[in-house]
Amino acid sequence: MTRTAEQRLLLGPGPSNAHPRVLAAMARPLMGHLDPAFLALLDDVQSGLRRLFATRNELTLPLSGTGSAGMEACLCNLLEPGDRIVVGVAGVFGQRMCEVASRLGAKVTPVTTEMGTVLRPEAMSEAITRVRPRVVAFVHAETSTGARQPVEEIAQAARDAGALVVLDCVTSLGGLPVEIDRWGIDAAYSGTQKCLSCPPGLSPATFSPRAVERARTRATKVSSWYFDINLLAGYFGGERVYHHTAPITAIYGLHEGLALIEEEGLEQRIKRHAEAAAALVEGLAEFGMEPLVAEQHRLPMLTAVRLPEHLHGAPEADLRRRLLDRYGVEVGGGLGALAGRIWRIGLMGENARLTNVESLLCALRHEWPERD
Repeated sequence: MTRTAEQRLLLGPGPSNAHPRVLAAMARPLMGHLDPAFLALLDDVQSGLRRLFATRNELTLPLSGTGSAGMEACLCNLLEPGDRIVVGVAGVFGQRMCEVASRLGAKVTPVTTEMGTVLRPEAMSEAITRVRPRVVAFVHAETSTGARQPVEEIAQAARDAGALVVLDCVTSLGGLPVEIDRWGIDAAYSGTQKCLSCPPGLSPATFSPRAVERARTRATKVSSWYFDINLLAGYFGGERVYHHTAPITAIYGLHEGLALIEEEGLEQRIKRHAEAAAALVEGLAEFGMEPLVAEQHRLPMLTAVRLPEHLHGAPEADLRRRLLDRYGVEVGGGLGALAGRIWRIGLMGENARLTNVESLLCALRHEWPERD
């Protein structure tokens, strides 16, 4: 029997299930985007995001768009045609950074590592020293592999060379420590649909004073009117000048999601993600599934596991479909070179609970195909 959408347990790479309180908040009546009551709520959201990003950046805001919109916003404000950028590529989303930067007319130098491994800080440092880029960009938590990158060493090398640092926190924010000011990050972005337990549609982002100054003094206009932080600062700063109609309902949801994080405590939330991930890895060993990523670099909220050879290709897709149709449990397949060879299992936000690990393991015990 095919399950309805209301019964889905979303254990893929995102979106994750939204908390019931978030969904209830999103059902509230609309207000205008310049209503004083809404602006007070928006102040709370921006303050909550500063705490979550561990930053004092004034320009910290919920961008209207998904995580990829955050990527475009950060890069289009900091790069002009002909600028040099070094991009750490440890998976699909590092590759996407290269594509976005290339479309902006930047000269892109990728530093690549095998999918499932992490960037070598010495390789990044060598490229930064050689290229002398305006921007260095990389992904904190690579969603396509489940690997956590070494942020501090790479960011330090970039700062030493005078480069601006862009960090993708789409999968990490709310499930791992993110310390923008201490790490020396100039622009960072995330998404609401993963560890924040909200629906997709907003990209929390933060810009350092150096990034704001770069956008203000650039020789050419920012290529995107919609994402120009010189204009966005008018609405998300103290003046609250109209720029575009804010997605009121989505911001209601984010406000509630941030309140839930405050109530639980970020330290406890991070611990909950780690405990759920450990239980998942232990349970999947029963089926011969092994983690793709070494333990010290493994993400707690997104676990990539190698599949036994007899499941490679079509059999793994068939198994995922049965889990979805019969049990309402969604898990993600591999991307790029890892397609058909790994699963990506998300335990994000509200879903990072032992009961959900057991739901997946129970379904697998019923559906696991024996080797022919």
